[in-house]
Amino acid sequence: MTPVPAPSPGAASVSARGWGWRHAGRRAFAARHLDLEIRPGERVLLLGASGAGKSTVLHGLAGLLGSQDEGEQEGELLLDGVRPADARGRAGLVLQDPETQVVLARVGDEVAFAAENLAVPREQIWQRVHRALDDVGLDLPLDHPTGALSGGQKQRLALAAVLAMEPGLLLLDEPTANLDPDGVLEVRDAVVRVLDRTGATLVVVEHRVAVWADVVDRVIVLDAAGGVLADGAPGVVLVQEGTRARLADAGVWIPGRQPFVGGPVPDGGGDVLLSAQALAVARTKRGPAAVEDLAVDVRAGQALSITGPNGAGKSTAALTLGCLLRPRAGRLDALPGLAGAAGSDPFRWRSPQLVQRIGTVFQEPEHQFLTPSVAEELEFGPRRVGGTADPRRTGELAERLRLTHLLRANPFTLSGGEKRRLSVATMLATAPRILILDEPTFGQDALTWAELVTLLRELIDAGVAVVSVTHDADFIAALGGATLHVSGGAGRLVAS
Repeated sequence: MTPVPAPSPGAASVSARGWGWRHAGRRAFAARHLDLEIRPGERVLLLGASGAGKSTVLHGLAGLLGSQDEGEQEGELLLDGVRPADARGRAGLVLQDPETQVVLARVGDEVAFAAENLAVPREQIWQRVHRALDDVGLDLPLDHPTGALSGGQKQRLALAAVLAMEPGLLLLDEPTANLDPDGVLEVRDAVVRVLDRTGATLVVVEHRVAVWADVVDRVIVLDAAGGVLADGAPGVVLVQEGTRARLADAGVWIPGRQPFVGGPVPDGGGDVLLSAQALAVARTKRGPAAVEDLAVDVRAGQALSITGPNGAGKSTAALTLGCLLRPRAGRLDALPGLAGAAGSDPFRWRSPQLVQRIGTVFQEPEHQFLTPSVAEELEFGPRRVGGTADPRRTGELAERLRLTHLLRANPFTLSGGEKRRLSVATMLATAPRILILDEPTFGQDALTWAELVTLLRELIDAGVAVVSVTHDADFIAALGGATLHVSGGAGRLVAS
């Protein structure tokens, strides 16, 4: 374990006494009965099952909760002995969804924005901007448009903006979730460098436990029922067999322990449903092509995993295969087993025709939520297609993906993992022949990961084609099928 430096005068302390928060319109508290003390300069890994309240705790420490219109608070949560809302600039938070954190149009301005608001002298701001961008490995011009960044690049940008603040408390919510394997280590090492330099306190929420276990000095595990399930040094909490078993039962990812997935890995594949030939894909009409000369067949009853470094064009390729972006060049044809009477050109299909054939789950789940409750969200697609929703179908999906207790909740108040599962369920509700998923395992604990994999295996066995943009090697191995590696502006089928 890396030795923890002596805390700097700027390092922040955290105190919680019986603290809890309930979102407006929700019966259950998102977090409750929390009692803990975090000393200045400590590095804490905050774990817990999906929906245990980890993100809520970070939002509370960042001063983003507290309005009576937004919810109800009980107990006390303090930062340096005062309410977090009164400690402006002391905490810097990287949100679970970096898309919601990007404000300005250019990379340099975005990184400088928070430091400017804290009245950091101008000459220091740009020194911090360059250093933060170097720290996170985002090698782009300062005038590069933020709208042209991939999801992983936006994650690095959001982290750089917070690092440039040099806060006394650094709060990171799934900071490596959408990063390629090299990027995961780069970002973790960037955080460690900043902590070594500033002595700041760290609280990081992450399902990649093994990545952070050697660079933190404390692990706190939240109980889904409220309070703290475990608290101690990583060598105790993550190593002692009795504790490991208890955490595994709660859904916490334990290094060296893989969740059980029932049934064999799907094998083979059926008829071609969608065929791409010499495809060039681009995010915008005028921008450069992200991937060129892409040739791939999407087959019934087969998984296709799209991999590659951040910014390579994986999501753009997936959106094109999902017929939500028109290709710059080449052909994308629907074969009879998919097209039916709708015709071979999927870009001529009407929305109800498309959603029954190809369902796409975006990288940012919030981008596809349209209603005020989980139940209505599950019913929306079937109602648009056929006028009614089958309550047995939506009920089964809610139960399989652990959403039954959230049916009345507003989708935007769910945890990141719950939002991801809901976005998958909404697409499955219309029973498409092809399901396209962008980072499907984002925010999942070990139990919900296994349930999602099991459900997707069953769909593949039933003849559905599952296309996934993912960095999750375990997920790829669990689904089998083919892998399309996208890199350097080209796509290459590397395994089947």
